[in-house]
This record gives sequence, structure tokens and C-alpha cells, in this order.
Amino acid sequence: MPMNWQMSLRSGARALLDILYGATIYEMVRDLNKERSHREHLFVLVVFGDLLGLPILPPYYTLKLLPYILPHISGWRSSMLRERDLTDLCDQEIT
Repeated sequence: MPMNWQMSLRSGARALLDILYGATIYEMVRDLNKERSHREHLFVLVVFGDLLGLPILPPYYTLKLLPYILPHISGWRSSMLRERDLTDLCDQEIT
């Protein structure tokens, strides 16, 4: 019986911490992750733009960075070539 009481106390404390996290910094963390994603896409576009027909950097630097970016190329390529409309420009958040 004491284990059940400890587990319920632990889950209640975890729920309280999750509420505190959501009320304080959740939105900032989400915005920082979005910004990081946008900057990562821009970096990959500058370095590997020739895969899309935009040669920007010389191939020497591209070949040195290729082993690090190879696992992410297919997802990046499809996200860069995806059709976008006006609703993609909006963050769709009500502030």
C-alpha cells in the first residue's frame, strides 16, 4: 500500500511540474525550436542548394559536409520543394 501512495504522490508532483513548465516557458521553447528548424533549412539550402538547382557554395565545402547531412537530405528536399500557400505564412496562433 505505501508504494501506491508514493506513486500517486510522484505522479501528482510530475503533473504539477508539467503545468508549471507549460505556464512559464513552453511557448518560448516551441518558438526556439521553430527558429532552429528554419535556420537549419536555410543552412542546408545554402550548402546543398545545387541539389535543387541553386549553386551557391563551391563543391569542396559541400563534399566535406555531405556525410553529416546525408541522413536528412530526403526530408529536407521534400520540405523545400513542397507547395506553400498563404496559410503557411501565418503561424496560426491566436495571441
